[in-house]
Amino acid sequence: MNVCVGLINPKSPENVSSVIRAAGNFRVDSVYYTGKRYPRAVMRNPSIPDLRRKVGESIPLIEVESFSNSAPENMKLVCIEFAEDAIALTEFQHPESAFYIFGPEDGSIQQDVIDKADAVVYVPTVGCMNLSATVNVVLYDRLAKTVQRFDDNELIRQSRDLNNRLKVKS
Repeated sequence: MNVCVGLINPKSPENVSSVIRAAGNFRVDSVYYTGKRYPRAVMRNPSIPDLRRKVGESIPLIEVESFSNSAPENMKLVCIEFAEDAIALTEFQHPESAFYIFGPEDGSIQQDVIDKADAVVYVPTVGCMNLSATVNVVLYDRLAKTVQRFDDNELIRQSRDLNNRLKVKS
């Protein structure tokens, strides 16, 4: 199973690092991005806090020219966008291997990318969400709809921070 995230011309380094953190949380293989706004913003303000945290440190962030022809082989291209005739996320069945494309914070996915998509999905909210929030919602939905089983206590022990030793009384 492969899962990748693509960000079209993101402008906010905080959003990109939050997406990388989400990618680590939800076991995404890599994050791709297009455009020059993100690297320009990082160069202009190198003291921007890194929000990836430890969970996102191993997630590669890869720059590509466009997503029109760069979806990894054997992966379904899924665009997340408010587009007429899109599928509501609540009704969407995630493919086993997916390349999720998210539009820029202040724009839309290009029509040529939408036209090549295997699915176009929207999150049924009133108004649009923040980029990293949208990525988190879509990846959580993917996780919630899988039949994967977890050893809950082991996952909790591995995932919680060092100051948390809470237990629920039996």
